[in-house]
Amino acid sequence: MRSRLGALRELRGVHEVALFAYLVTFASVVPLIMRLPLPRLAALITRTPRRPPASTAEVERLAHLTALAPRFGRPVVRSGCLTRGVTLFWFLRRAGLDVELRFGIDPADADDADGHCWLALGGEPFLEKVDPRPRFAEVYRLPLQAA
Repeated sequence: MRSRLGALRELRGVHEVALFAYLVTFASVVPLIMRLPLPRLAALITRTPRRPPASTAEVERLAHLTALAPRFGRPVVRSGCLTRGVTLFWFLRRAGLDVELRFGIDPADADDADGHCWLALGGEPFLEKVDPRPRFAEVYRLPLQAA
């Protein structure tokens, strides 16, 4: 309970409380929407950015709120790259950033099928502590690339 209250104390104003509620709600349904076939998922969550890109401060705040979501919404909001990646993809594209969501598999760990998803901006990993590309071979990305 203390962790949840701590997460709420980090919110700045009524607008951010509303944004955080929306973000937590979206993050809670990520496991459900990930059951959709990938082309249907792509159609559902991909949106062409229609506004000027958000400022660096706004992007950092969205990333911070996304990191708070599992702490506040546990056990409904799962931690991990999938919830984080899909949630940030949704919110950052709506904030005007032309990010991609990439999915990869570790080819050295084929028996366990260890995977990861990450955001990319301009072809480079975005908001990642460590570049996942040396370890994970990309197998899918959103938005879908025209053939």
